[in-house]
Amino acid sequence: MRYRFLLLPILFFTCFVSFGQKVAVWLTDPSQNILFQQQADLSFIKAAGNPNITVDPKQSFQTIDGFGFTLNGGSAQHLLNMGAAQRKALLEELFGTKGNQIGTSYLRLSIGASDLNDSVFSYNDLPNGETDVAMQKFDLGQDKKDIIPVLKEILSINPKIKLMGSPWSPPTWMKTNNDTRGGSLKPEYYAAYALYLVKYVTEMQKQGIAIDAITVQNEPLHPGNNPSLLMLAKDQAEFVKKHLGPAFKKAKLKTKIIIYDHNADKPEYPISILDDAEAKQYIDGSAFHLYGGKIEALSKVHEAHPDKNIYFTEQWVGGPGNIKTDFPFHVEHLIIGATRNWAKTVLEWNLAANSKYEPFTDRGGCTSCLGAVTIDGNEVKRNPAYYIIAQAAKFARPGAVRIASNSSKELPNVVFRNTDGKLAMVVINRSKEQKNFTVGYNDKTVQVSLNSNAAATLVW
Repeated sequence: MRYRFLLLPILFFTCFVSFGQKVAVWLTDPSQNILFQQQADLSFIKAAGNPNITVDPKQSFQTIDGFGFTLNGGSAQHLLNMGAAQRKALLEELFGTKGNQIGTSYLRLSIGASDLNDSVFSYNDLPNGETDVAMQKFDLGQDKKDIIPVLKEILSINPKIKLMGSPWSPPTWMKTNNDTRGGSLKPEYYAAYALYLVKYVTEMQKQGIAIDAITVQNEPLHPGNNPSLLMLAKDQAEFVKKHLGPAFKKAKLKTKIIIYDHNADKPEYPISILDDAEAKQYIDGSAFHLYGGKIEALSKVHEAHPDKNIYFTEQWVGGPGNIKTDFPFHVEHLIIGATRNWAKTVLEWNLAANSKYEPFTDRGGCTSCLGAVTIDGNEVKRNPAYYIIAQAAKFARPGAVRIASNSSKELPNVVFRNTDGKLAMVVINRSKEQKNFTVGYNDKTVQVSLNSNAAATLVW
């Protein structure tokens, strides 16, 4: 069945087509197995009646840093196991912006191992009983073998891509339980850990890799992963204001410090830290996941501290994945929901795994995390997260500003104005039936039709 957006009779449309502004359309309709495909252009016509969605370019909100994924060690290993030509083609597809390339513009990295590495490590692992508070033995180690080579290839495609680092655990000798899993950071090692994070940024700089931001701790209220760390809000505030912030300032780092990096069910965690003026001076903003709570909680943090930024940094798709349910949920709640609630980034977890969801750590690694792409040798399969990010990343480029539009339960949407003046609207039909609707902009309207749970990006 040919997918039709245009609802007006053809003769009526042709009266205006030479006068109407063209609208490019990229569609994902899981019910029709249409996956991020460009459709025939639409055109704006002179407004007739009240549009269902009205775009107001006079109201603007946050600036977008980018849309993307987490590049963990496992993802990098799968990419490096590909043939050079096949890897180059895939990376260009992921990070380029031409043709059908999807324009990934932001990556999150693990500082040390995440639970999707094949083993657990930090950059300063020592024999039992030893310490190194001066970080004389700090070494990027494993990252030099996988993450850094892949990042350099990505930077050759998109030199302006922004990178965020997130630690899963400090070195075990700094922790109360001397284990990679759980435990807390010993107060006597706060200064050493701050220096550890400074060293990460500066050593990556020596590799030609700029870290735009770090989060203080991945999921600080979930010490069950391997690796992981429990870091309560009062402890994070103390660490930032007395150690990490001053250490970054002393080292003259421009890298942003972002707090929390956990679920939307505890907005009081970042708010309590930002309420501490001594800590707040060093903090750029707060980061969120959505395994708990509601996306609107991001706005509560923004309202409490409107001078600080909001980031959405992680959401998984569980294997084997279901494009018919995963895609609409993530587009509604993350691509649209997070950005309408002030997020500057939307990042999916994770970039790549194989068909067995490998690698993952023992004692708490994710055993069913589906990558945006599944890589087995040189075979590549594109999964829901790939299409979720593509729907926004290609068209809402870094530096774009969110502008106002009215939204509804049936037609959630968000609009961005790019630095070149082009507008990009992501809209999804969350009703149970096909929806015919109009979008109004500057006294013009364009008519659109979407099946249930289909999403379109309109660009004009």
